[in-house]
Amino acid sequence: MRAGTKARTPGTVQTRLPWWALALAAAAFTVFCTLLAAPATADPGPDPAASGAVERVVAFVRLALGQEAP
Repeated sequence: MRAGTKARTPGTVQTRLPWWALALAAAAFTVFCTLLAAPATADPGPDPAASGAVERVVAFVRLALGQEAP
């Protein structure tokens, strides 16, 4: 037998889980319950392009490239 190995008898099963297996399951369950408690709506609301954020970014890029801003 090599050094550092344990002798296992046939039919024995390791039943201990590493600590991260339980932590991962608990985190996934917590995220799942959080998503169920506060579901997001599918309605996007007002047109996102009308908010002006996209137009400001485009104007900034045009200005940075030396083009005329609208």
